Amino acid sequence: MRLIGWAIALAAAGLTPAAAATAPAPSPTTSTTAAAPSVNATPSAGTGQNPGQPDAAQAAAVVPGTVGHAIPTPGIGQPDGRKGLQTQFTPIGEEAANFHDYWLLPLCAIISIIVLVLLVTALIRFRRGANPIPSRNSHNTTIEVIWTLVPVLILVAIAIPSIRLLRHVYTPPPADLTVKVTGHQWYWSYELPDYGVTFDSYMLKEASDPTRQANQRARTNADGPPLLAVDNRLVLPAGKVVKFIVTADDVIHSFAMPAFWIKQDANPGQLHETWAKVDRPGVYFGQCSELCGARHGFMPIAIEVVPEAQFAQWVGQNGGHMPGAKPAAAAPAATAAPTPAVQESATNQAATAQN
Repeated sequence: MRLIGWAIALAAAGLTPAAAATAPAPSPTTSTTAAAPSVNATPSAGTGQNPGQPDAAQAAAVVPGTVGHAIPTPGIGQPDGRKGLQTQFTPIGEEAANFHDYWLLPLCAIISIIVLVLLVTALIRFRRGANPIPSRNSHNTTIEVIWTLVPVLILVAIAIPSIRLLRHVYTPPPADLTVKVTGHQWYWSYELPDYGVTFDSYMLKEASDPTRQANQRARTNADGPPLLAVDNRLVLPAGKVVKFIVTADDVIHSFAMPAFWIKQDANPGQLHETWAKVDRPGVYFGQCSELCGARHGFMPIAIEVVPEAQFAQWVGQNGGHMPGAKPAAAAPAATAAPTPAVQESATNQAATAQN
């Protein structure tokens, strides 16, 4: 058996150089084709920060103050260095912030003060110098009842408003419009199915960012803070109940909008629902709040709330239509269909343009 093993090893060693010597050389045509990519190739969207892979093209210039490009208000809908919560602009957010600021924090402060007083009292009154002979009491019914009932009452006082808040979160009013939010590595996609609007949203890079490409405009102060400004904002009408359907197509993300009290995980293959109703027009910023890969910190969220007339204008600018109105593409349906010759000519022109 040992001889057979040696024979197989020698045969393999002898055949390997022969196979390498007889390997066909790569075709020059194939190599040239692979080395010269098409000049007209469309940049692929995706990484958002990778200098080696083209990103999606962005508008070269915008007009600040127009619909979809409103100038943010400092301290509203964005971080401003405060230690507390952001100002809330939804009914759920206002209820949750009030519960946190006017109930939980005072309760925590009262409990901390009581515990501190008891601790200081025990250190002073029951120190060794004041009590050379320690007490041998092991039970006190009154104290035992107090330290059992008081924590129960505290938990009940927290549970009642908490359950009420959860009931309001998970029993939303009827939605006026629905937005499907899809998280990708590392950008967001938005779809308004009732309005025929679908688009992607990427972070705007700084003018000095070496990964910014020629087809991408740089962030300005009119777009929003660094790492939060995007090329395409989600525009919503003021005073309307918006239902968000949140999902992902690769890894787990989290759709978080602090000023709306929204933080909803986006899981691949699952649909999660949350809602918001914002009455104040303005620009609000958020971020992905679930570690989703190397560029997790570069997929912000920007939502612009506008009056309903401006929302209808934005829908039209993005190729959509208001419910009940015919899509723009369906308007010339009554005209006569082009002849086959004209159709063939148009097809050839399109193929030539792609080549």
